[in-house]
Amino acid sequence: MNASANEAPYLLIDAGNSRIKWSLVDERGAVLAHGAFEHAHHSSAADEAALDAWSELAAPASAWISNVAGMPVQNRIQRLIDARWPTLPRTVVRAKAEQCGVINRYEEPSRLGSDRWCGMIGARAAYPGEHLLVATFGTATTLEALRADGVFTGGLIAPGWSLMMESLGSHTAQLPTLDAASAREALHQTRSLFATDTAAALSAGCLLAQASLIERAWRDLKADWQADVRLVLGGGAANEVAGALGVPHTRHDSLVLSGLALIARDATARHSS
Repeated sequence: MNASANEAPYLLIDAGNSRIKWSLVDERGAVLAHGAFEHAHHSSAADEAALDAWSELAAPASAWISNVAGMPVQNRIQRLIDARWPTLPRTVVRAKAEQCGVINRYEEPSRLGSDRWCGMIGARAAYPGEHLLVATFGTATTLEALRADGVFTGGLIAPGWSLMMESLGSHTAQLPTLDAASAREALHQTRSLFATDTAAALSAGCLLAQASLIERAWRDLKADWQADVRLVLGGGAANEVAGALGVPHTRHDSLVLSGLALIARDATARHSS
C-alpha cells in the first residue's frame, strides 16, 4: 500500500476501560502523531477536545480499533471518525485462533479481549524468540503467558490497583476511597513498608498485592517452562508496580497500538497479494 504525501496508512485506536489512546502511523509502523482522551460520559466538550486533536492530522487510509469498553464507547469512536473522516474504512479487531505469528489457546479464541490479543502480537514482535509474561496494569491487571514459538498458553485476570482501592473504599465503613493520584501522594510520603496512616496503608497494601501476584506468576511460569521468561510491564499503574517488584522486568507502554499496527499491515499485505 502506497500512501500519498497527505495520507498516512493507519489510524490506530486502543479503547480501554479508563481512556482511549490513539496513534497515526506510516506504512512501516513509525508513529507520526499520538495522543489520548478520556471517555466522554455524554460530554460534548470531550468530543470537541478529541476532534481538535485530530484536526491537523493527515488523512489515514484506514482505522483499526481495539475496544474493550463496550458499545457506547464503540459508538462514540465511530461518531468521532465520521465527523473527521466520514468515508474512512475501519476495522474493529477481534481475537482470532492465529494471527501475526501468535497462536491463541483460549477455549473460545474470540472471547479473549482484543487488547490482550493485540498486546501479545506487539510483544512477540518486540521480543522475538523469547518466552514472555506480559503484565498490563489498567482497570484490570492481566497476565499473558506467551511462549517463544508464539503460543499463548493462558492468562490471569485480577482487579487493578485502583480498582482494589476503590473496592475497599466502597465496601468498608472506615476506609477512604482513594484514586490513583491520592494513592501516589500517600506512597510518596510514606517512609516504611508498614504505613502509619490509613491512606498509605491502603495504597501500599494494594500495590504489594499487585507486585506479589506478578512475582508469583513469573516464578511459577519459569519453573513450569524450565526456561528464562522476560517479564514485560505496561499500563497506567506500571510505574508504581514496577517500583514494588523485586524481579527483573522490561517496560513497554504501547503494546496494544504496536499490535494493531502489525495486524493492519498484515491485513493490507494479504489484501494486496
